[in-house]
Amino acid sequence: MAVKVTASDGTEPQGGFTDRDEGRPAAESVGERLLGALLDRVHLIAPRLAGQLIAQEARIAGATDVSIHLQDLAQLTLRPLTGPGLVGDPLLIADSSAGQAFATEESVEEWFPDGSVRLHLPLLDGSNRVGVLGLTLPQLHDYDRQLAQRLAGLVADMIVTNDNYTDAFTRVRTAGPLSLSAHLQWQMLPPLSMTTPVVDLSGILEPAYEVGGDSFDYAFNEHVLHVAVFDAMGHGLEAATMATVIIAAYRHGRLAELPLTELYPAMDQAIATSFPGRFATAQLGHLDTETGVLSWVNAGHPPALWVRGSRVIGELTGPVSRPVGFGAGTPVVQTAQLEPGDRVLFFTDGVVEERLSDGEQFGEERLRGLIEQTTAADLTCAEAVRRLSHALMAARSGRTSDDASLLLLEWKGPPRDDELDRDIPEATPTG
Repeated sequence: MAVKVTASDGTEPQGGFTDRDEGRPAAESVGERLLGALLDRVHLIAPRLAGQLIAQEARIAGATDVSIHLQDLAQLTLRPLTGPGLVGDPLLIADSSAGQAFATEESVEEWFPDGSVRLHLPLLDGSNRVGVLGLTLPQLHDYDRQLAQRLAGLVADMIVTNDNYTDAFTRVRTAGPLSLSAHLQWQMLPPLSMTTPVVDLSGILEPAYEVGGDSFDYAFNEHVLHVAVFDAMGHGLEAATMATVIIAAYRHGRLAELPLTELYPAMDQAIATSFPGRFATAQLGHLDTETGVLSWVNAGHPPALWVRGSRVIGELTGPVSRPVGFGAGTPVVQTAQLEPGDRVLFFTDGVVEERLSDGEQFGEERLRGLIEQTTAADLTCAEAVRRLSHALMAARSGRTSDDASLLLLEWKGPPRDDELDRDIPEATPTG
């Protein structure tokens, strides 16, 4: 689905990507040539040059003014890759056509009086938002839209893959000085968001460039979504180091398929042994996506908020176990039955305990109000969390004396029997 931003009287022309040899309107061979050239060449160049390769091949296929913008760590701006063939300036997500494509995860078309079209295409690695691809075509028809969407998918994969081999993309995403503790935390994070037919999930850390002890993790195994939020004692590098150990202990136990009653003691032992006298608060949860039953252990966090529609309908209350590291034994596991479309927001105490300029605590009531404002627009979890985080920051006038993390999940409903058939069409035999 595309969102059109018309810059003229807007009659939709025909033709766009052209055959680079004969100037014909786009044919399938053009798409094969464009995508194939990228696949053939990307492993032959230095990883930092991936953006320039994309721009070069897109220009050969008929596009101009190619730009690749990546979101900064704080998710406020889109920052451009630079180099030969690439254009673009930093853009605000909240106030640009590229930002609209990023926020809605849908392509945006800007039409100009001469009939040319500027496409802004969200770069999605699976369901994780990477940035936005921009390019201009002299004309546009449905084939061009399809090819551009496929190109955006390949570009996202190329950036994520090459990011493992170069600092170039991380430098673009880093809009300010990054503390050592924050660097450590970002290295441990999973992708910030995940969307499937049955669950939607997204998390965020703040302050993005100085976070120390807060973190989150998740994994979707079989029909169970595993989620966890952590807040290690203290600030800075020591807290970040403790957070890395607790995440490693959590993942180790999760891989061993330990139930929550055994996972919590295993993590507790790891922290007690490695950091005597110190602790970390945590929320550990399992969501059965077949039934909608959420099970959790609360080890010292504020109770998660339960959202239905655009209203906070309650808290996930119950007995609270001692923080991890204090040797509390077997935890109390609690459960709740979610309905399709229900959301649950896990958060650390830094979200609600921050003091405002007059000394008053930010408080849960303000948090509830902002949740209802940001969920009323039927946003994805990724965009709802991004807007909620920035609304919280604005309401606190930028005050961040403690780390704060948010993890929002939505249960969409049980899987359908034909889910695999719907998502992965059968191949048509040839020959």
